[in-house]
Amino acid sequence: MIEKTIYDYLKEAGYAVYMERPSKPPEEYVLIDKIGSRRYNCITTTIFAIQSYAPTLYEASELNEQVKKTMDEADALVSVSASKLVSDYNQTSTASKQYRYQAEYEVTHKE
Repeated sequence: MIEKTIYDYLKEAGYAVYMERPSKPPEEYVLIDKIGSRRYNCITTTIFAIQSYAPTLYEASELNEQVKKTMDEADALVSVSASKLVSDYNQTSTASKQYRYQAEYEVTHKE
């Protein structure tokens, strides 16, 4: 399952990574969410939203940049043939006042 592969990859890279918001989150953490996938000619591509949370907007943007560098190298994994940034942006929640950036990645992989 590609979600587990990306989760393990980011965890091994040293990030506090989760697939759902923890009840008591650390100050800085990364949340991954599969937001779509497609299969064409036996090639599967999954789209991930990777959210970087931190105490300040600047720290969230820095964490986002670090995560992007790590995800750019995910094609080194045996089951991943490509990892491409689609977009990234500030997605701070004004309601909860939580600073976060989101990077969206297309990951082409083996089933």
